[in-house]
Amino acid sequence: MTEKVQKQTEQLIHRLVEAINEAPDKFNNYYDLGSLLTRLQDYEQAEELFMKALGIFEPKGDQKAVNLLKYGLGNLYYSVGHVDRAISYYNQIEDAKLKGDAYLMLAQSYMKKQAYKQAVAYGLTALDLRPTDPEIAQVLGDSCLALGEFKPAKDYYDRILKRHPGRADTQFNRGLVAMALGEPYESFLTQAKQLDPDYYAKSEQKIAEIEHTLQALGGHDEK
Repeated sequence: MTEKVQKQTEQLIHRLVEAINEAPDKFNNYYDLGSLLTRLQDYEQAEELFMKALGIFEPKGDQKAVNLLKYGLGNLYYSVGHVDRAISYYNQIEDAKLKGDAYLMLAQSYMKKQAYKQAVAYGLTALDLRPTDPEIAQVLGDSCLALGEFKPAKDYYDRILKRHPGRADTQFNRGLVAMALGEPYESFLTQAKQLDPDYYAKSEQKIAEIEHTLQALGGHDEK
């Protein structure tokens, strides 16, 4: 973090703290500050703030506030790798506007647990609510890829690339799917490498893994 960015961040924290002090009944300020602290990896203070806010709004029966604050807590626990705790909070979300976000995070949480079938189930529910969301399609594609269901994965990745061709992760995994299906794949991998060389370098091992799997199977998967 540069000195300029650090100063701007400190000013933003100060403004949010002032906003909470001036209007302690506005739950959005607690959520915004807690989410900012989470992004800054100040997890202890973020958790303390979310818990304090829940202690204020839950007894009042303010469900809109409670839903948003629990979603913030879920994101905090997801960030620190406490995935089961995150799942328990996402499952408590009842607010219609937050449902899509909560189902997406549930899908991502189950992906972290390598429970890909559950990830697909929650991803499909999220997709019903937000059919054009590329993040939801990415989770579904990645889960299907992990399950060896290459044709559905291809469809989800293609859906993303029509609107968002600049996603290195999608291009890369689309290349893996093409490789598994015995289709031309080099252009996808080349684009991924050009878009994000660091991501490509970190993920390159997956290419060898797919090749090894295909050799062991004696051909290409036709799923």
